[in-house]
Amino acid sequence: MVEAVRILDEIKAGKVQPVYFLCGEEAYYIDLISNYLEEHLLDESEKAFNQTIVYGKEADVSHIIEAARRFPMMAERQLVMIKEAQSMRGIEKLESYIEQPTSSTVLVICYKYKKPDRRKSFGKKVSSKSVYLETKKLYENQLPDWIQSYARSHKLKISQKAVTLLSEYIGNDLARMAGELEKLVINLKEGEEIQDKHVEQYIGISKDYNVFELINKLSERKVEQVFKIVKYFRSNPKEHPLVVILGVLYNHFSKILAIHYMQDQHPKHIETALGVRPFVARELVKASHAFNARQSAQAISLLREYDLKTKGLGNVSVSDGELLEELMVRILK
Repeated sequence: MVEAVRILDEIKAGKVQPVYFLCGEEAYYIDLISNYLEEHLLDESEKAFNQTIVYGKEADVSHIIEAARRFPMMAERQLVMIKEAQSMRGIEKLESYIEQPTSSTVLVICYKYKKPDRRKSFGKKVSSKSVYLETKKLYENQLPDWIQSYARSHKLKISQKAVTLLSEYIGNDLARMAGELEKLVINLKEGEEIQDKHVEQYIGISKDYNVFELINKLSERKVEQVFKIVKYFRSNPKEHPLVVILGVLYNHFSKILAIHYMQDQHPKHIETALGVRPFVARELVKASHAFNARQSAQAISLLREYDLKTKGLGNVSVSDGELLEELMVRILK
């Protein structure tokens, strides 16, 4: 997120402001900025007397204002941070302080998964009188670029297949994604390319037995390989939950069906129309040759049926592994 990176770069450059209000759906950037301030704003010798960290459920507004109004002790400034501020009662009472903050205090308000109502007085005040960051979850088609950007920022390259493996299995939980990518950063040398074998070795996502490979083998109608992957999934149900597999397959067949109703089925057009990477667009074209429009629609219908079965509707005792195997038989039939 460009705005979050800009704020962090300014802090690193020493341009620190009196009040930061960090809110929104994506907690990763809120943690990125607040953790940096907590770790680097003060020297270790200054933290004992000049760093106050409180949590929203336990926080008292009057005590926070009192702490923020204090002058730092044997330091240039002090840090007052409210974590989980969305759970804090009476947070609106901070409005008077935000209007006239103490210049030697850095007040950081971490308001996760929510945002203030900017039509109301408090929302208007924090958005105009503080460094205000409102984060949003990445869309699915934005995730590959984010992964590549993260790799570049750590002076690594990354293959398209590795990007696909990570995005399909981890999804848009950026905190978890960054944690997994950090394992690769630690273990690979500067300038090296992250490949699918590294993802398997250091993160544990198999390069041969994953939902991406399952889709490829379905598209090629390689029955033996499909059921080899299904067998692996059945033996590792915790690492391969059926609900996740169904979601990825549903997304895949929905895209195939959309392609069948496009007048222009060139990969470049598909890439733009569906918001996918060139590599994915080419794979989808191949899949559309294996499943016509009727078969794709039938597959989507089956996926809905089996999604209900995972929730217990029409399924008394069949395991998720057995359901997946049965589903593959019916899709390939």
